[in-house]
Amino acid sequence: MVRSFRADPVEPDALERILHAARRAPSAGFTQGWGFLVLQGEEDTARFWDATFPNGREEFGYPRLFDAPVIVVPCSNESAYLDRYAEPDKGWTDRDPKRWPVPYWHIDTGFASMQLQLAAVNEGLGCLFFGIFGERIAAVRAAFGIPATFMPIGAIAIGHPAGDDAPSPSLKRGHKPVDEVVHFSRW
Repeated sequence: MVRSFRADPVEPDALERILHAARRAPSAGFTQGWGFLVLQGEEDTARFWDATFPNGREEFGYPRLFDAPVIVVPCSNESAYLDRYAEPDKGWTDRDPKRWPVPYWHIDTGFASMQLQLAAVNEGLGCLFFGIFGERIAAVRAAFGIPATFMPIGAIAIGHPAGDDAPSPSLKRGHKPVDEVVHFSRW
């Protein structure tokens, strides 16, 4: 994860390949119930930062995050899954979201977001997935006209790494040992 970007634009062909990779992620029932709001350039990204971070940017620990030339807002669409699974080959005509053990619309959008990030790295770019919280979701919806059926699950900053990232305090924790997270044959 890169938290410090140069403002240099991302090549349009690279961005196209990155977005193409995202849309090829797996999804339950091949629903593909996601959408991506792509913001490029200073005008779009400034509106995004105004909606998500209206105050306190000067004191923010990673000020060069705001230089990222591309922000992608992945959005999940619960209705797409409820509609898809009400089709004859699935047969849940009641469209009840309680049938789902977990909200696959968010999970699949997360898969697509990971595909997008891996593609960005393959293009030699840096990226950072981060959350959009509380009332900021409504501010992003209003600023960019995101339909009510789509839920922003976060945002991904993409760009050329500035190379001056200070290690995140979270990294001091280190990775958990394999035997703490991997269980063979029995938990």
